[in-house]
Amino acid sequence: MAKVAILMGSKSDFGAVKPAVTVLKSFGVETVVRVISAHRTPDEAHEFSVNAQKEGYEVIICAAGKAAHLGGVIAAYTALPVIGLPVKTDMMGGLDSLLSIVQMPAGIPVATVGVNGGENAGLLALQILGIKYPEISAALYEYKSKMKEKINNDDAALQNELEQL
Repeated sequence: MAKVAILMGSKSDFGAVKPAVTVLKSFGVETVVRVISAHRTPDEAHEFSVNAQKEGYEVIICAAGKAAHLGGVIAAYTALPVIGLPVKTDMMGGLDSLLSIVQMPAGIPVATVGVNGGENAGLLALQILGIKYPEISAALYEYKSKMKEKINNDDAALQNELEQL
């Protein structure tokens, strides 16, 4: 069974993380969520990173705000794919978080989704897992087909409404 870890720098980040948990669980992926801070619990961040692969994790999502170093710290100690999820902040609306995550130095890649983009973080993790798990890949194609169908239905409904004007 596929297994994804979601790490948050603070429990207050859960609002941004919840959509990732929801989408991963809806695809049947084992999902573990932890609060681990790059700054306040660096020993735990290191320990989690170096043991993640042998614990069966295949992708790690790291949500953090402000300085948002969690994804980079985790990526420094593992060869697993790491997805950064910038969390909206009061100070700069999440731009600070986004820039902290997306501007990793050469050699420490962290894939990054938009600010509070939990659903996309979960979907990106699923796409990575889909390389190994054909059933996840097939389910993603079905998910995208349903999205297409909804948009086409919305467009048809709009066209009908416009004809009535």
